[in-house]
Amino acid sequence: MLNVGFIGCGRIADLHARGYENNPDARIYALCDNDADRLAARVSAWGADRAYRDYRELLADPNVDAVEVLVPYDLHEEVVVAALRAGKHVACQKPMTTSLASADRMIAAARRAGVLFKVTEIYVTYPPIAFAKKLIDDGAIGEPVGMRINYIASPKGGWRVEAHTYEQQVRIAAQGFGLETFDHGHHEWAAAWYLLGEAERVAAWIDSLNGVVDGPATAMWKCRGNKRYGVIDFMFAPDLHIPTKYYSNDELYQIVGSKGVIFIHRGTGEMMDRPPVSLFDGHKWTHFEDVAGDWGLGFVHSTHNFIRAVRGVERPLLTADEGREVLRFALAVMKAARLRREVYLDELERPLPWLYYQWRRLRERRDCVVRPKRKSRWGARLAKYAPQAHDLTLGLKDRFDGAAAGDWACLIALHLVGEGGVADEHFAFDIKDGHLDVRPGEFPLSADLTLHIPAGVWAAMILGKKRIEAAVLQGLIKYDGVVEKALPLRDAFKL
Repeated sequence: MLNVGFIGCGRIADLHARGYENNPDARIYALCDNDADRLAARVSAWGADRAYRDYRELLADPNVDAVEVLVPYDLHEEVVVAALRAGKHVACQKPMTTSLASADRMIAAARRAGVLFKVTEIYVTYPPIAFAKKLIDDGAIGEPVGMRINYIASPKGGWRVEAHTYEQQVRIAAQGFGLETFDHGHHEWAAAWYLLGEAERVAAWIDSLNGVVDGPATAMWKCRGNKRYGVIDFMFAPDLHIPTKYYSNDELYQIVGSKGVIFIHRGTGEMMDRPPVSLFDGHKWTHFEDVAGDWGLGFVHSTHNFIRAVRGVERPLLTADEGREVLRFALAVMKAARLRREVYLDELERPLPWLYYQWRRLRERRDCVVRPKRKSRWGARLAKYAPQAHDLTLGLKDRFDGAAAGDWACLIALHLVGEGGVADEHFAFDIKDGHLDVRPGEFPLSADLTLHIPAGVWAAMILGKKRIEAAVLQGLIKYDGVVEKALPLRDAFKL
């Protein structure tokens, strides 16, 4: 039986305690809080064996195996490092801390101590989000494209939060960490990281209706290494009553994939009278009524994950390094709002962040599709590749990627416009069931898509010396027919 100590017994501790109810593997053994009345009430309610007013005394108790750190997050580093040095396994309530340097010190302390250090982020264990993750991993929506999160907060509805909790939150907010976009926002950045992957860059606008709450706000991000994008709106509705058993806010999630969309209708609250999760696969709806939608279950499952991780039968979620990555995401959002510009997450750790930002911006600016494109002066220079066009076209069958083509069915008529001493040529591409048939000399009038391309430009595209999207925007490719049929061209032919 694992003996666990709680350091901090405020409102959030009520939710953490649920994971220990009737748990055969762990129990709440010790409690610590600086409020004597609150401490006594929790000891009575949860049957703890020991009560402490000083967390150092709790850490000195040899019967304590692990601790949950539930103090304000600007105090996390001091308490977590002390717990790790005392040899206790640690679950630290999100946000992990207030800076990357602080996070690094905590991670280093855990490595030196050789004990488990986990960041408690309940949105990755909340059943509707965890189920959506499984749908994504199972390919239910194909390749994820992006997501949208709508967060709505109000002072009306939900349970009572003690005044001292608000005082602590406002105290930290005065240091530049938003009540909604950083404190609660950690949940949303974690959900985005969990469902889409690591963020690469962010942009954010953070306003306020009353000078205290950081809403309305909007943030956007792009994921690392792919074309996945996300948008979140934080809205504060002062006169809206939100039905909820917990805090007076709610969230709605929409995750879009290449062949489907997932909707998560249940967050902290219960505004939507719909199943917790719904899936549209392009043909029909599937509503998952049996997914548990009680927000508090995220705490239960996170606690169970902590206990199993300590026992070595499950990986912790979030690990300390994962918690640091989510923190980096959140800090980039704050910086983007302050500087009124896009922020790359990597610049947070660069000695000259402004220089790094300028280098990335200038390097990537040419990729912007809405940037005006000048008439290409390279068309004539590409004519030298025209003599290779015939053989390269026949060789496309060998490089055709049937998996990338998927269920793409299309008949393409290709007209290579002669140049560089090469005459006009015609080809027919018949794509069906993941296979390609290349027929030289044919030019079907009934083709779904007809392409007219200078032979040199076409050869340069196949050789990787010209990008297909640049050729389109520069007017080097003429086309007619069902233009949408051309969308898989790049991936299927590796152009």
